[in-house]
Amino acid sequence: MEETAEARLKRMAMRSWRRGTKEMDLVLGPWADAHLAGLSAMELEVYEALLAENDQDLMAWILGQTPPPVQIADQLARIAVYARTRLQRAV
Repeated sequence: MEETAEARLKRMAMRSWRRGTKEMDLVLGPWADAHLAGLSAMELEVYEALLAENDQDLMAWILGQTPPPVQIADQLARIAVYARTRLQRAV
C-alpha cells in the first residue's frame, strides 16, 4: 500500500523531531512544523534526502564547518537561517 501524502508529512515531521541528537531535534523539528506542509514535491524529496543524513554531518553543514552536498545545500541554508532567527528571537 502506498503512503498517503498526510502520512508522509507526519512521518517526516516525527523524524525531524526525533533525530538522535537534541540539537538537531531543535533545528529540524520547528522548521518542519512551520514549513513541511508548504513544500513542493521536489522540496519534499530533497528534505527526505536531508533526513537520511547523520546528525553530526548535518550540524557541521549548518554551522558552516564543511560544505553540504549540492543536492541539499539550498534547503539546508534555509533551515539554518530559520534556526538562527529563532535563536536570536529567544535571546
